Amino acid sequence: MAVDANHEEKIIRSICSSHCGGTCEMKVHVRGNRIVRIESDDGEYKPRLCARGHAYRQRVYAPDRLLYPLKRTGVRGAGEFTRISWDEALETVAGEMNRIKARYGNAAMLHFCSMCDPHTLHHVGAFHRLLCQFGGYTAPWGFISHEGATFSAGVTYGTRRKFLSQSEHRLEEYLSSRLIIMWGWNPVTTEQGTLTPLFLAQSKEKGARFIFVDPRYTDSAAVFADQWIPIRPGTDGAVLIAMAYVIIQENLQDRDFIEANTIGFDQFKAYVLGLEDGAAKTPQWAEAISSVPAATIENLARAYACNKPATLATSISPGRTAYGEQYHRAAAALEAITGNLQFQNWLSAPKKKAVKFNPQLESPPNPVEAGAPPRKNALPFRGVSVNSSARVNVSLFADAILKGKAGGYPHDYKMIWLSNTNYLNQLGEVNKTVKAFQQLEFILVTEQFMTATAKMADIVLPVCTFLEREDILAPRGGGIYALLNKVIEPLGESKSQRQICQALALKLGLTDYGDKTDGEMVEHIVTRLSEEVDLPDLDSLRKQGFVFGRPKKTEGGGQPEDKKIPPTAFPTPSGKIEIRSEIAARINDPLIPAIPTYMETWESLNDPLAVKYPLQLITPHLKRRAHSQFDNLPWLRELQTQAISVNTVDADSRGIRSGDLVRVFNDRGAVRIPAKVTERIMPGVVALPQGAWYSPDENGIDYGGCANVLTKNQISPGGAFTPHTALVQIEKVGQ
Repeated sequence: MAVDANHEEKIIRSICSSHCGGTCEMKVHVRGNRIVRIESDDGEYKPRLCARGHAYRQRVYAPDRLLYPLKRTGVRGAGEFTRISWDEALETVAGEMNRIKARYGNAAMLHFCSMCDPHTLHHVGAFHRLLCQFGGYTAPWGFISHEGATFSAGVTYGTRRKFLSQSEHRLEEYLSSRLIIMWGWNPVTTEQGTLTPLFLAQSKEKGARFIFVDPRYTDSAAVFADQWIPIRPGTDGAVLIAMAYVIIQENLQDRDFIEANTIGFDQFKAYVLGLEDGAAKTPQWAEAISSVPAATIENLARAYACNKPATLATSISPGRTAYGEQYHRAAAALEAITGNLQFQNWLSAPKKKAVKFNPQLESPPNPVEAGAPPRKNALPFRGVSVNSSARVNVSLFADAILKGKAGGYPHDYKMIWLSNTNYLNQLGEVNKTVKAFQQLEFILVTEQFMTATAKMADIVLPVCTFLEREDILAPRGGGIYALLNKVIEPLGESKSQRQICQALALKLGLTDYGDKTDGEMVEHIVTRLSEEVDLPDLDSLRKQGFVFGRPKKTEGGGQPEDKKIPPTAFPTPSGKIEIRSEIAARINDPLIPAIPTYMETWESLNDPLAVKYPLQLITPHLKRRAHSQFDNLPWLRELQTQAISVNTVDADSRGIRSGDLVRVFNDRGAVRIPAKVTERIMPGVVALPQGAWYSPDENGIDYGGCANVLTKNQISPGGAFTPHTALVQIEKVGQ
């Protein structure tokens, strides 16, 4: 690539946060308007960029970047488009939105914004403000990544667990732990908290023992594990409850902690001992379900109860199963009865923010949600809007489009706007989503690349990367702040998401959306934050990268409000940790029981479907991608091959060797990719990394390796995405 040698090289700071689970500082070297190099900040305890961060330069200048507005000319999915002007594109979008509004009502419009480089100004607030000003729309509810964990926290603690965001993660607790149980968690690959591997390494050096519970012997296990316990997908809750059985039977529970901080232990104990249903949840009972030997469960239970402080590091991944919230609830019960729970993880409910100013864009209420009652499984800690029954679970858009009112959804849906997301690729049952999208009257996608989702659009609007615009990292809980400086001018005619909303607002006749530039908005946010937080001035912020901003003291010199909260003030009906949840009881649904309960998943090995499809599929993350992002970059593709991992036993019985092309299939679709034969996954389970781009042939067989061709479009009773509950078969095919 040509570099302007006449320009002096400058270093401009920014923050990489591509929905990977981490947030890392970047030092971007620029000549003229060209990025020539990206490097990490090399300061002590500064997170180092991964391969994805270093490859971001290739992403910016990728030859397949979308740089101009496009209009579809072929059939949906064919990827046939023609370049049009911004004026024509926005006129078309505004015309379709007005037509659909007039004919079907605002609720006929769906919108979803995911986490591809959004930060503050270009996140969901930008779209929500516009669409609410336009008269409303159907918004989603539920987190694709961790709705099971969120639901469990809502019914157990009355709030959302803090560890789910990097800035709130308490890495320090690992350093004090004698035992760390890594349950379904592979932080060497998936982050979920910047610097986590460093703190785990320090814990290891201090003598902490590591036990990994996972169907795979992950890279993290290879680095840290003293013991690996293979477990069947979807059976985690059974093993956790059997651990509780051992602890109760051997009287290892923390009586003082239980008495002071929990309610419902006696009801949970009755369930665990089988006093109600006649089925004691013994280690032998769990072994038959999970394949984890009873003696291993017994030893794990004793180790956890007797080596305090111990950390039960339960990942959100096992929660993405048929009854995923029950896994999280069982883990919560185990933490509570052993007294290993860390209060600090729970005592920052959203209503008790350290900083009152909300940097997100303000929005009027969504008129579509006016008067709608809360959903049956609404959580009290969430706001009225998020709990509204007018919303559709984010995982169920395809089902809602296909069935509409006749299928029990609030409306019939005719249009979808997707931002920062390769939705079709990333949710369950891709072929069903294709069918649903074919049924829509209009699809708008704002994107950086021609993804599988963008190919379905009628209009595609090009979005610039975070290195081509300004933004700010400003968590409401306080702590770490940083500016995302504009490093170069946007390539082609690409715009920021917020600029697109501004331009579309004018086409829709909305004059009060706001005309401040991104830079002016950043300056405004810093000014307002500085009233409550000790921050450097704007110029200093631009040069410093991460800064830690402490909330200013109140007039009386007291502590910020949330520091005064007594340790047991959980926002539950009882004010305590609810092992027996009153919130769950009020939902009055047998699939959402009041106490943590193991329930066998659909498509388990006991399902009659297992005769036809005998292998359990899981869809882990690949280090070279952040969900579906970066999949198209050559630098990263060289690092790892998209392949399905299969145990030697299962491969031998099918005549499969590493590198063979195999067909992975079930009733929902088929994928053809190479096999990776390995002892690092337990027999009976196969792993196909999620995020590879869907690329079907004329017969609908996917050659891209998209895992969600095979997963099911069904959520858990609490609302969780369920990609780790699926049965498949594998067979060797010709090259």
